[in-house]
This record gives sequence, structure tokens and C-alpha cells, in this order.
Amino acid sequence: MLDRGFHHDGSADHVSTLAPEPGETVTVFVRTPKGHGGGVHVRTTPDGEPHFTEALVDRETEHEIWWRADVVARNPVTRYRFLLTDPDAAAGYRWLNGSGLHAGDVPDAHDFRLLTHAAPPGWARDAVVYEIFPDRFARSSARRPLPGWAEERGWDDPVTGTGPSTPREFFGGDLDGVRERLGHIAALGANTLYLTPVFPAPSNHRYNASSFAEIDPLLGGDAAYRRLLDEAHARGLRVLGDLTTNHCGSTHPWFQAALAGEDAPEREMFVFGDGELGYEAWMGVASLPKFDWRSDLLRRRMIEADDSVVRRWIRFGLDGWRVDVANMTGRLRGDDLTREVAARFRRAMTEENPATVVLAEHAHDAAGDLDAGGWHGTMNYAGFTRPVWSWLRGPDVRMPFLGVPAPVPRLGGDTVLATMRAFAAQISWRSLTHSWSLVSSHDTARIRTVCGGDPALVEVAAGLMFTLPGTPMLYAGDELGLEGAWGEDGRRTMPWDRRDSWDTRTLAAYRGLGALRGAHDALRHGGLRWVHASRDALVFLREHAGERLLVLAARAAHDPVRLRLGGAAAPVYGSEELAAGPDGTYTLPSDGPAFHVWRLL
Repeated sequence: MLDRGFHHDGSADHVSTLAPEPGETVTVFVRTPKGHGGGVHVRTTPDGEPHFTEALVDRETEHEIWWRADVVARNPVTRYRFLLTDPDAAAGYRWLNGSGLHAGDVPDAHDFRLLTHAAPPGWARDAVVYEIFPDRFARSSARRPLPGWAEERGWDDPVTGTGPSTPREFFGGDLDGVRERLGHIAALGANTLYLTPVFPAPSNHRYNASSFAEIDPLLGGDAAYRRLLDEAHARGLRVLGDLTTNHCGSTHPWFQAALAGEDAPEREMFVFGDGELGYEAWMGVASLPKFDWRSDLLRRRMIEADDSVVRRWIRFGLDGWRVDVANMTGRLRGDDLTREVAARFRRAMTEENPATVVLAEHAHDAAGDLDAGGWHGTMNYAGFTRPVWSWLRGPDVRMPFLGVPAPVPRLGGDTVLATMRAFAAQISWRSLTHSWSLVSSHDTARIRTVCGGDPALVEVAAGLMFTLPGTPMLYAGDELGLEGAWGEDGRRTMPWDRRDSWDTRTLAAYRGLGALRGAHDALRHGGLRWVHASRDALVFLREHAGERLLVLAARAAHDPVRLRLGGAAAPVYGSEELAAGPDGTYTLPSDGPAFHVWRLL
């Protein structure tokens, strides 16, 4: 057992409320081995000053002692950790924080956290998100005149993937096509749709919006969006939009007005200067002029006015937003307004509908932007996608590593676990569980290609996505075995009429894992307890309200893992029943690649 049997996490089994009010007293619980001969204190830092409270024994089981202590949620973010006195330790004590058990003193950055900011809506705890890139997902029978920028392609043509035609090639997926495939999505266990932008733009990706006031007529316009939202909601599915808060397109009327004259009111909405373009743009791309969030006019038009972009589309029926380039929004040289923008965005959205969520795109360390009353979570590339790729990369695969000028490494499970824990420890449990766990997206290579085409490794990746804390986010096509060596290459069309090309094993795995998550509260609401990590195997427990699930993920055959857990283990995914030996020890399967889940009885 990792951390020698000492354990706490932010889940409901260990914290009396996940949404305390300011000033509310919260009871926290920590578990120690039965033989722990010392005491336990909880350390908080109210208003910045350390404070210790002695923990009391709450109950004992055959193998554990549960201790309890009270913590006052005095500040918007209340940090706490546990002091475990131990006469056998070199220092006489150990610390337990979000990154694990420590023999010496450690900084506060990895302390556990309580938040008094309003919690996300209840449905978000059970969300399974399905991402759709509209141009490549499905097209209806409607045919519409094409604008001059578009280069028409046949549905089964290969994507170009590089060069000047990349943003212009047009396959014709539309919103009615999405609506007609909702049954496929629901069968995967997904209950939330995330569509990349649907506003008009002179590109197939539509991140260079020429308007935020209407839905692109090429997708069917507002009427098709209305039909999609209504049918999705009737099926119990929620729908999230995609909004660029960092920039718009250079053809947008706001920017065109700003260009027209220095006295134009819209001039303050952008950043003009003496650089090569004469204005700031995302990564220097001329078609993506950057917003200036110091502008009151921008704040009104995007967020705060009654007819603002954020409010209008929430009223139209959206259940929330994914925010593009959230990590750069409001940041430029000496300005850093990101947290302020996020808080304003969330406040406006929830004023229109409290049951909405907002997720931030963030490709690296998002800890500084979370737990601040703004974004509910992030696309967890740093704490999930990158370590999973690093563990499951096919042995012969050589490909760039998500923007790093180096190839994807192939690391051992112990290193991958350390990475996951380090990133998770910097944020609250609430932000972690509402962040998206993803193995592919429209901006990355496909997991199938990362895994060298091995469906068994893909199943392990999907298994981790569905069973670790976090909100699973599936990228349309992964369940059919689509490939792609980089983001544009991965934006291939869904082969609806070529069923012989579907990987039925992978499809069955995604459906089975979606059903597994939906059937077990421990996977949606439970805590996480790491049990074992070696080069080729990871083992962990998900626990909630008496339900205990044991998960084994293996990328290759490995030395058998033996655990003392007591009782019996009934298979719920991928394996036969386990029985404990005479000494209460389990021997887990040592095959691989493989993914197994048991319910401990």
C-alpha cells in the first residue's frame, strides 16, 4: 500500500461537505494503519497563520483507524494538511498532504483545499463528455452554397493535414447531422456534448469567428442549433459551446470597426501597437486579433450586458461553455486579468442559469487559474493526458509530445504516478474531479496512433479515463479506432457508411467502460487510493459509501502484484473472480496490456 496506509483525499468519504459556506465548520477524516502509535493533528493556515487542531479517533476497523478533526472554512480557499506524530520517524513526525506522505517538512503548495466558492451544478459530477468537431462528424441531407474560402471535399476523402488548404478544406458536417447521431453518443454512456465553435468564420475550425451573434448558416444556422439543443435535452443530454475569450477573427465587425479609425469605440477592445502586424494577435497569427480585457466595452459585449455573447447563448439553451485559450485570456506583458475575466464570465453565466458549467482550455499547469471562483475545471492535459501518453506510447512510436520539441517519452508507471499526483495536489479535489480527463482531442494526435495502433493499449488508456477521478472526455472517432499523428491529421471524418473500418473491439470497450462508470458511484463520486505502481502496472482503489473498486491497469506483462485486502473480489470489468489466499493475500493477473476492475466484497 502506497503511503504506508495513511490516507486522505477530498472526496465525500473524507470531507463532511464539498461545498462549505464561508465560516462553516467542516469535519475532515484521515485514515491511519491500526498500528499507528502516535497522534494526529490537522494544520490549517487561517488568514495566513498556521493553526493546529488535535484529531480524535472516530472509529476503528479491522485494519484502520479513522480520525476526525474540524476545520473552519475561514477563507475562500482553506488549506490543510495532517501532522502524524510518530516516535519511530527520524523527525518524530510525518506530514500527509495532497502529494502523499513525507518524512520532512514540505511547502504549502500541495496542501489539501476546501473551497467556499459556489460549487458546480450536481449534474457535472456525473458528466461524460463527447467532443465533436462539427465539420467532420456527420452531415445531413441538406446542401448549402459554399463561400469563397471553402475547398469542398468528399466525405471519405483524406484530410490534407498540412499546408494552406488545411483550414479551408470543407467536408460539410452540420448540426442536423449531429442530431441524427445522438443515439450513437448516448450508447457510449456520454451525457454531455461539447461542440467546437459553431459561429460563422472563414475556416473549418471556426476559431476565427466573424460573428458571435448567430450560428454559422453552413451548419444549419440558429434553427438547426435549436433542433439539436431541444432533442439533446429531451434525451437527457447537455450541450456545451466553445467560446474564444482571447481573440476573435480578423473579419469580425468589432475588429473591422477598430481598424477603420482610431476614434472608433471598438478600438479599445483590441491591443494596437508598432509591431509587424500593428496589433497583438494570438501567437502572431494575423487572423486572430487579441482582445484587450481592460476594455469596459469588451466586458459589456462579451459578458455583462443583457445581450452579451455569454448570456445570450446560455438563454438560448446552452448548458455551459468550454473556453478556448483560457490560459492566455487577459494576459499580455504587464497585464494579468485572467482570474478576473474568469470570475466575471462565471458570474454572468450562472446569473442566467445556475446549473451551468465553464471549463478552461489549458495545456500546461493550470493550478494558478483554478480554485479562484472562475473556471470550474480545465482540460487536464498536464495532469492526465501527458502522463497517460508517456506510459502507453507504443514501443516503436516516434512523434512530437504535445508542443514540446522532443518526442513522446516512454516512462514507467511509477514516474507517471508521480506526475499525476504532483499536478492533482496543486488544486482542490473539486477542481480535479470537474476537470476533463482526455486521451485525445481535436488539438492532439489520436490515442490510437500514440499507442502504435494497439487496441489493447487503447483500452487501457480509455480505462484510466473512465475510472480515475475527473470527468471523462471522449473525442469523436476514438471509439471507432480513428488515427491521426497530430491535431489536424486527427480531424478525420467519421466513417458512418464504412462500418467495415470500425474497430469493434475498441467500440465495445468504450461502451463497456461508459456503462461501468454509470453503474458505480465509486467511480463518479469516490476517493482515490493508490495501491501499487511499477514500470508496467498501476493499481488503485476507488471508494465511496462502502463500495470499493479495485482497478489494475497494465501496459505489458509484469511481475504479479500481491495485496492484502481481505474478503473476495467480484469482477466487474475484464477479469475473473479473485479469491484471497489463506493469509488474505490477493494475487492479481500479470498479463498485459490489460485492464481489470473488481468489486471488493
